[in-house]
Formats: sequence, C-alpha cells, structure tokens
Amino acid sequence: MVDDEAKIRDVVTSYLQKDGYRTLESASGSEALDMLEREAVDLVILDLMLPDMSGEEVCRRIRQRSSLPVLMLTAKVSENDRVTGLSIGADDYVLKPFSPREVAARVRAILRRTQDDALLADRMAFGGGELVILTLKREVYKDGDPVALTPNEYKLLLTLARHPERCFTRDELIEKVLGFDFEGDERTIDQHVKNLRQKIEPVPKEPRYIVTVYGAGYRFAGGAWP
Repeated sequence: MVDDEAKIRDVVTSYLQKDGYRTLESASGSEALDMLEREAVDLVILDLMLPDMSGEEVCRRIRQRSSLPVLMLTAKVSENDRVTGLSIGADDYVLKPFSPREVAARVRAILRRTQDDALLADRMAFGGGELVILTLKREVYKDGDPVALTPNEYKLLLTLARHPERCFTRDELIEKVLGFDFEGDERTIDQHVKNLRQKIEPVPKEPRYIVTVYGAGYRFAGGAWP
C-alpha cells in the first residue's frame, strides 16, 4: 500500500488484513520501489500523488521489471487521466473518495484474474515460434526475448490466443479480462489492445496477431504451430 497519508494506509490495510491479506506500507515512491526489491508482493495499491515522485513514474518503473498488478488510487477523474494510467501499465483505478470495501473487492478481482489456469496447454506458439506463450509460467516471448506484460495484457492475449479467428466483442473482452463488475468504457479495452500490439507485433500499426474486426471487436489471427 503506497500512499503518503497514514490514515488512508491504516484504513485500507486494516480492511485487507481482515480479509486475510498480509500487507506492507510505504509513504513514498522510492521507499516502495526499494521494498519491492526485498519483499515478495502479489499486488501494489498505488496513490498517484506522492511526495517524491508521481504514481505514474512508480508504475513505469515497476513495469520495467515485472508484471506485478497495480491498482491506482486517484482523485483525478478525467477520462484522459485514466487512459494515461492504463497506458503505462495500471490494471485498475479506484477514484477518491472511496470505501475500503470497494478497494478490497477490486483487489480480490485482480488477484483472481491473475491466477494461473492449470487447464491450459503449457506452451502455445504462433508465427513459427515468433510468439510463444508459456501459460503455466505466465511468460511470453517474442523472437526468443521475454515480453513484460501487465496482468490484464496477459489475460487479454491469452483470451484471444485460446480461440484463434474467433471475434470477441469489446463487451466480451471487458467481462473476461476486467471482470463483470468493471464500470469503465470500451476505450479501456482499446488501450490494452494498443499496448499489447506495441509489445508483441512485429509492426504494431500493421498487426498480424490481434486484428480489429471493424464494427465488432477483435480476433486473434495467428495460426498455432504444433
């Protein structure tokens, strides 16, 4: 829990502890980043307004080294602010003022979405091995190099890749990736698709894997290789 207001940290962490979670607290971005080097963490709750650096910068630095889920707390309410946060790797937003019950519910939803699906094939390869997904390890490789995806980007890729050539509507993808209780708009999925294309497509503006079906949604066009 990263927030410079001790009262907010105390309220949120107390509520999460009642749900059975072990919590760690930090009052600054630099302290949080140092803590992540030492501690095994499953999710970060991150305030955007910190004394030493912005929450966006903290999120960028987290994304440079891991796909750790990030739930942002913010008083910024504009759509552009939310899209910016998602574009740098945030998995979800909670707007201030909020209830600790809502935060706990979103934490549960994010962690549920990031759990391994043991029923999937361990290895999925596309484009002659150009793109590889190792589902049990939750790892993605492009041309043999690891690709750092956010949990939502990974879930989106896996949802599409499991059903090659099937067209998913934006509403279907929102439900499968973000959860049925997500209250944002369709642009959220578009932003995740844009981010994912930047990471896995040879030429993002001419996608070979995640293809737009105009007026409908998206489909995965990469044929699986045995």
